Amino acid sequence: MASATVDFDEIKRILIDHFEIDESDIQPEAHLYEDLELDSIDAVDLVIKLQEITGQKIKPEQFKDVRTVDDVIRAMEKLLA
Repeated sequence: MASATVDFDEIKRILIDHFEIDESDIQPEAHLYEDLELDSIDAVDLVIKLQEITGQKIKPEQFKDVRTVDDVIRAMEKLLA
């Protein structure tokens, strides 16, 4: 089912459930690669998961500047606007 919004709690749930990241490490300013230790394959998996949730196609260029959890939320808000 597509969701109208993707908020911090939704991103946090994805990171915990699908990437086994410790909840205490997930903050809006946390860097996906440095702080949360995601790699490029994880990033692709995250985009796929976000596509499933929103029902929206996400182009790579829409995520090229995403570095933090907050960046993910902003990119998703822009996509869903």
